[in-house]
Amino acid sequence: MAAPSSRDWLRPLRYLVRTPLLLLHVLLSLPLTLLVLNPVGARILVKHREQLDHFMVRWWSAMMLRIFGFRVVKRGEPLPGAALLVANHVTWLDIELIHSQRMACFVAKSEIARWPLVGWLASRAGTIYHERGSQSSLARVAEVMVERLRAGMAVAVFPEGGTGPGDHVRTFHARIFQAALDADVPAQPVALKFTRDGVLTTAPAFRGKESFLANFLRVLGEPTTTAEVMFLEPIPVARDGRRRMADAARSRIIEAMGVSDRRRPQAEAAEPSSDDLDPLASEGP
Repeated sequence: MAAPSSRDWLRPLRYLVRTPLLLLHVLLSLPLTLLVLNPVGARILVKHREQLDHFMVRWWSAMMLRIFGFRVVKRGEPLPGAALLVANHVTWLDIELIHSQRMACFVAKSEIARWPLVGWLASRAGTIYHERGSQSSLARVAEVMVERLRAGMAVAVFPEGGTGPGDHVRTFHARIFQAALDADVPAQPVALKFTRDGVLTTAPAFRGKESFLANFLRVLGEPTTTAEVMFLEPIPVARDGRRRMADAARSRIIEAMGVSDRRRPQAEAAEPSSDDLDPLASEGP
């Protein structure tokens, strides 16, 4: 795994180049994107019969990633129409990474709504916010997820319940897969992998108690990173349980990332069932 360099002499130069580009992107591109996030933009179709508002969100997200020094590589194809997209979670940029390839309504912790710029755009893009630790909020989120899936939309979730370092995939909370069962739609695993020179890197992930702003500024100056977004084989609705769907999705993501499964069955057997846990209640960023 690639280790961060102790001294990066090119970091000031990257800030010098990327900061003006980021400001231009916010001041010029963001208003254009927000301008079409309305019912009119949803009715206008562009290339491949994609809605104009969806195209603009994808374009804005792709440009944002490029400014931050990410080279995005897409593998596989996202399912059209209604689908529950389930991905491993490494960084706040995961939302932009998936949005650069496929428009979806994200389920995210309510704190994101207060993040500068990212929270504003996420709200305008239809993000479903959840108050962590609140069972009533969890029930409301599940209801909205089912409504949107039945309306033919894609809903994206991070079943780990929070961000991780990106070198392994934690347990997937099965409860969140209930929406796919209720709406009778497939779940499509999405593997997100960050590499430099072909070697897995954890550089974009939050470090310890690093705040959003600190991570934002640090990642803005990082060397070029390849961000792979892999749309994997969909998992049909499993009538024999959401746990089977969760485990299958996690296994496919682990295989696609080429990392080891660090889960220890003996240890997990002693923990509460992830079916009963709040899938978005974990600590950390």
